[in-house]
Amino acid sequence: MSGRLSLSLSDPAQGGEALEHLVSRALLVDGQPPFNDQALVEVMTGERSLLLAESDGTTIGAAVLSADELELVVDPEWRQEGFGARLVELVLQSRPTSTLLAWAHGDHPAARHLAARYRFEPVRTLYQLRRELSEPGTGVPAPDGYRLTAFDPAADLTDWVELNAVVFRSHPEQGRITADDVRARMREDWFDAGDFLLLRQGDDLAGYIWLKIEPGDDVGEVYVVGVSPDQAGRGLGRFLTRAGLARLAERGMRHAALYVDGDNTAAMALYRSLGFTDHTVDVQYRRDAPRAS
Repeated sequence: MSGRLSLSLSDPAQGGEALEHLVSRALLVDGQPPFNDQALVEVMTGERSLLLAESDGTTIGAAVLSADELELVVDPEWRQEGFGARLVELVLQSRPTSTLLAWAHGDHPAARHLAARYRFEPVRTLYQLRRELSEPGTGVPAPDGYRLTAFDPAADLTDWVELNAVVFRSHPEQGRITADDVRARMREDWFDAGDFLLLRQGDDLAGYIWLKIEPGDDVGEVYVVGVSPDQAGRGLGRFLTRAGLARLAERGMRHAALYVDGDNTAAMALYRSLGFTDHTVDVQYRRDAPRAS
């Protein structure tokens, strides 16, 4: 029998430990984190709210909420007790006239059920692709006229933020990453400047690949790949991806993972040609604001 559920705004400095505990337990059971990295960065900077759900003094769930986007998780031990539905209801009560987007990481049946129950419609599909990695080889030479170097924050940060904004100008998350967002990621345990590779032609930044390796994991993530629009059509995206895979193998990873939008047909074709196959699916839902009567 589920008890009374309360939802309270939490200071990340105080509620961070409870959130970290929930994330680690969900990751263990679900095989992937319940929140995306940008949402967690924005919780720490105060750009998003952290709401902790408690029942009889026990933290059983959390919601990360911006003005128009929601991500939530229920502790695996407390699922199938109706807490997910009640957590959604409390969030909707706090946003009675808002249009909301909500991510379901992993597209779990329970998330689909909640979406249908509260009139959220699917609007975006994000695939996680994976492939096995071979033994480390000799590396991938850069194309003639280009050089590949590790990220240097002092020299490269401004150039990278500017190019990333251009490459992903129509992307709702990646395109709005700021220098402060990059600095926040640099403070994470997983960050290694040697896993952040920049491709230059002369002094111009032509492209990049950023890799993410969580401590103790054997799956390395291709965090983001970008090529300058004026360098398109030269095979640089393929080169950068191959260079990133070689780096992951060199670092001892057994598998590579990446995320790609379902409607990005060019990127999907590239990654499939490099041996990536479907692993999981994330779905973004939208609930329109109720019409005024």
